Parts: sequence; structure tokens; C-alpha cells
Amino acid sequence: MTPEIKEVETTVEHTQPIRTYTPRVDIFETDDNIVILADMPGIGEDSVDITLEKNVLSIEGYVESVYPENYTPAYTEYEAANYRRSFTLSNLVDRDNIAATVKDGVLNLTLPKTIEAQPRKIAVQAA
Repeated sequence: MTPEIKEVETTVEHTQPIRTYTPRVDIFETDDNIVILADMPGIGEDSVDITLEKNVLSIEGYVESVYPENYTPAYTEYEAANYRRSFTLSNLVDRDNIAATVKDGVLNLTLPKTIEAQPRKIAVQAA
């Protein structure tokens, strides 16, 4: 039994005038957890919000443009922007024990599996 994680497609219009990126993610599965690694350059622990409402896990990161004092950019190849992405979780994820850390612009979400979703060994006995 493998828990499913599906990306939520949103067509919501946002009223903020700032650009929003969809962070790239890697999703790994172990016997006990599902791990989501999201690339979100420029975010720290104080600038990311993670919410779980019903079955939807939402990630939002907020980044401010930083320029040296008394300088105005003449040309930029990368514009700082906010991040937003959502996933639908199956009932096989233990919602009460989800953990998150951020380091060097990478958000690490650990979603533990419920006992029912974890593999178990079945003993075979002689007949």
C-alpha cells in the first residue's frame, strides 16, 4: 500500500502584484515516510508557511528583493518571487506528525506513513 501524493492544480487568481514560482520538488519514499524536497531559493524558516486543510498540503514561501543601498538594478536575469505549491494527500499519511525543516533554500517535508501503510513481514508456518 503506497500513499499517494498528487499535485493540486489551481486556477486561483492572486491579488498580489508579485511574481509567483512553482518550486521544483523531489519526492522520495521509504518504508516509514514520504519526503518532499522543494527548491525555494531565498526562503528561511520565517518566510515559509505550510498549511494542511482537509487533504491539501500547501506550501507558500515569501521572498523579498534585496539590492545594495543606493543602487537601482539596470538589468536583472533573476527576479525574486514568492513560491506556491499544493499537494493532495491520501489517508495513508499521518497528518499529526508531519515535520518540516529549511536549509540553504531547500524545504524538507517529512510525511510519516500511518501504520496501515507501512510494509510488514508475514510469518510463514509449516502446514
